[in-house]
Amino acid sequence: MLDPHIMMLVALVFVAAGTIKGLVGIGLPTASVGRMAQFIDPKLAVSLVVVPIVLVNGWQAYRQGQFLTAVWQFRWLAVAMVPVLFATTFITSTIDSNALVLWLGLVVVLFAATSLFFQPPALPARLDVPAQGVAGVAAGVLGGVTSIWAPPVIIYLLSRRVEKEDFVRASGAILFCGSIPLIAGFLANGLLRSSTALMSASMVIPALVGFSLGEYLRRNLDAERFRTMVLVFFLIMGLNLMRRALF
Repeated sequence: MLDPHIMMLVALVFVAAGTIKGLVGIGLPTASVGRMAQFIDPKLAVSLVVVPIVLVNGWQAYRQGQFLTAVWQFRWLAVAMVPVLFATTFITSTIDSNALVLWLGLVVVLFAATSLFFQPPALPARLDVPAQGVAGVAAGVLGGVTSIWAPPVIIYLLSRRVEKEDFVRASGAILFCGSIPLIAGFLANGLLRSSTALMSASMVIPALVGFSLGEYLRRNLDAERFRTMVLVFFLIMGLNLMRRALF
């Protein structure tokens, strides 16, 4: 078990990460794992985010509605992502902690950079199915190792020119589908034990509090400006993780 002061800091991280999630529909594992990995073991950070990912993404999918419609629309992405993500979770327990920090940094930088600077070309409808497959495999590999599988999903949704509310709905549905094999894989490979699962479950409430705050901000503030500030923070955080791992 972590020191109570560290647990309080972890809870605050989940409030902040939940706020970002409620505002832009993505970013819970990116924000929470990336920040926690700077003061606790990165493998523990990856494990602690598992239960909040499942429940918060499930709540987001419920709040946005039309869950089954979104799942059906992006079914090939989910079909590719789910088995790859489950299989890749077994790599996480074998990775050196320093290498995992480097992986985390790379993924966070990729997440921030693609969202800030990259506008992929529009994807023709005829290429939608293979593009979903590629995005699903890439998301599965990243998600299984780091619990962060948003970057390939974001690139795919941007290339499909998905509108704001549809983006939040689609990302919630896709990320919820990915959270099921993630938690199953972590239980199977031993990264999520009873004590870790209890700590992870205790972070659901802070994450949901933050999520509610983020939804309020999405309705009442300039979400685009706040999103840009968050992504710049992610970029700096990811570069700092890479610096730690390399030097």
